[in-house]
Amino acid sequence: MQHGLYSGMPRRSTHREIEIKLRIADVPQLVAKIRRLGAACEGRVFEENTLYDTPGENFRRSGRLLRIRIETPARSALLAAGKARAVITSKSPAPAAARSRYKEKLERELPVQSPRKWPGALRSLGFRPGFCYEKYRTTFRLPGLHLDLDETPVGTYLELEGSPRAIDRTARTLGFSPRDYIRGTYWDVFQADCRRRGRFAKNMRFRT
Repeated sequence: MQHGLYSGMPRRSTHREIEIKLRIADVPQLVAKIRRLGAACEGRVFEENTLYDTPGENFRRSGRLLRIRIETPARSALLAAGKARAVITSKSPAPAAARSRYKEKLERELPVQSPRKWPGALRSLGFRPGFCYEKYRTTFRLPGLHLDLDETPVGTYLELEGSPRAIDRTARTLGFSPRDYIRGTYWDVFQADCRRRGRFAKNMRFRT
């Protein structure tokens, strides 16, 4: 399925993704705290995410994921713009993850060129687009930890990804405890918001 779609960058090996989400009420205050930690900011982008699955939703039923993500630079008054890129991601269940207080998956990512060509390529293999969601993401980095600030149509969240020790230490420094940890996906967060509002929506977009 190469056909000029790959960027020429090497495929990443599978790694165990360990992360949690934290709901954020005050973005400027949080950004100030993150900067005081000495985190390097990689900029803000607008994300378009589309999940692909088989017609029978075999991926969703087995806890797997196949996603195309397109990132476009998007500066704000508070944050500088990041870089444009596109990534295909696959995720699968991680051993013993159900007993963890963190969200854990086995993940592989592949940066790609010509992302608009991939939907057709995936369709030719029998996959169909499913849940689509948008967000603005600002990425910060500390040694051994990614901090992703996500502005979504259903609220703002901070994802911490790294070792359990690094996650707990940084969450505590930012004023959170394990009681605040959210293990769900953005599909879970979106569905919970829809239930609270008593409405139905297929996708999580800023304009519906």
